[in-house]
Amino acid sequence: MLSRTPVTRPCVPRLFCLVSAADELHLLEDLALAGVTGFQVRDKHATTRELVELTRLVLAAVWPAGATVIVDDRLDVALAAGADGVHLGATDMSVADARRVAPGLVIGATCRDAAAVERAAADGATYAGFGPVFNTSSKSGLPDPLGVEAIRGATGVLPLIAIGGIDAVGARQCRDAGAHGVAVIGALWRPPDPLSAAKELVQAVG
Repeated sequence: MLSRTPVTRPCVPRLFCLVSAADELHLLEDLALAGVTGFQVRDKHATTRELVELTRLVLAAVWPAGATVIVDDRLDVALAAGADGVHLGATDMSVADARRVAPGLVIGATCRDAAAVERAAADGATYAGFGPVFNTSSKSGLPDPLGVEAIRGATGVLPLIAIGGIDAVGARQCRDAGAHGVAVIGALWRPPDPLSAAKELVQAVG
């Protein structure tokens, strides 16, 4: 069983890095030390057991630096692995049910507009994952990009974590529009030097 360090973790990080088993997992510790304060475990191809093992690997790598680790979609995996929280999409367990089961966890909710953010807040969400803000190829079947201006109309209820096609320039635009932070996949894992990319993103989100 992993034990928490005395390092204080931010309730809602400014920068989430999405992680799958296909990514360069040996870089996780260095990414956390570089200032990436949030890691979201998301692997659509993993079995439940593999997902638990991956989550524990991420926890062991980034917890010592004080980073927060949440699991995409799977509250059961988050609880089994001892993660800090879970991020729930529209077809996952409801935020209200997850909050009843896990009153102490960070719970994120995917939202597309201000009304959805308000519903998520009423149900007990900790933050809203807001997007897609820009065009992205990291996930299929998404609606049209919302654009940066949509962020301005949805702020003030929950911390917004902007997602969808975000690079360092887009991260700064999202923060300027009122987003609490951003979540990234390709902007960090696709460059030849993910650590340099991470440092640029950390600077962009302030």
